[in-house]
Amino acid sequence: MKKLLSIGTLILLLGLFIGTTWFLYQKSQEAPVVYETDAPFRTDIVNKTVAIGTIVPRREINIKSQVSGVVDELYLDGGERIEEGELIALIKLIPDMEHLNQARSQLESARINLRNAQRELERQQSLFERNLISESSYHQFLLEYELRQEAVASAENNVSLITEGATTSADQTSNRVRATSDGMVLDVPVKEGVFVIESNTFNEGTTIAIIADMTDLIFEGKVDESEVGKLREGMELVLNIGALEGETFPATLEYISPKGLEENGTINFEIRAAIALEEGDFLRAGYSANADIILDEKQDVLAINEGNLLFEEGGTFVEVEVGEQQFEKQPVETGISDGINIEIVEGLGLDDKIKRQ
Repeated sequence: MKKLLSIGTLILLLGLFIGTTWFLYQKSQEAPVVYETDAPFRTDIVNKTVAIGTIVPRREINIKSQVSGVVDELYLDGGERIEEGELIALIKLIPDMEHLNQARSQLESARINLRNAQRELERQQSLFERNLISESSYHQFLLEYELRQEAVASAENNVSLITEGATTSADQTSNRVRATSDGMVLDVPVKEGVFVIESNTFNEGTTIAIIADMTDLIFEGKVDESEVGKLREGMELVLNIGALEGETFPATLEYISPKGLEENGTINFEIRAAIALEEGDFLRAGYSANADIILDEKQDVLAINEGNLLFEEGGTFVEVEVGEQQFEKQPVETGISDGINIEIVEGLGLDDKIKRQ
């Protein structure tokens, strides 16, 4: 009995050894590699580049005051439409006392000269009526009197201009700020009570309001030097505006800068494109936007995934399946690419299968 148990144990141990050995052998064998394949397909390919920029009015007008003083009243706010000549603000003048005193002194002097000229004219008129002086002599005194009258009027206007911002005969006053163009008020950067400086040859002056025609907008962006050589005026752009998700706007490239600017180690060129707005469209100035610029486009061409190409020895190849899991390199001629799919001009057909790289 003990002998039979020993033989059974031996057979069991031998079976376990053989099974373990076979399991370890199978585990040590690598599974055969199965390559996946792709097939060429027909599709449309659009080769484009992207420019990043902003939406701005073609022309912004900064409305400035003609006089220095304090903003007394504002009649408009940002976002309102305005017509040329419409009143924007009223400036309360704070005259320079030195200039005012000088102007008043000149006025008083002009009035004294006028009174003296008037008395002399009356005396000369009496002599002329008695034929004691000639007519030409009388007219000289009359001309002097008229010149003194004009000097008084000029001095009065000067005082009025300093104190009120307008002459006594003016239709418009310089302390009333008016729009110089039709458009929309983009911003009013001042508040009532703020001191403003007049615009002259020595300084730009304080901006009272910014006006622009919001129906004439442009896209201003930049493209890399590697792409600028492919651009030309008249190209169509498609604008994608981040704030208006899902909406696109067409534009036409109208300017490419002849000079690039270095930014963060790269050279970029400025471009501008006119935006075509439909009736009812409204874009805000300052929107950030991406412009898709179509460089080339082909319809219904034979293509493959660009990642399946091999570049070796100056040539372009794909691995074509010639038998089950058997592949051979085959040269191909390529066309345009959109970065994902690439056109196959020659070397493949729709029935071919290629190894997925």
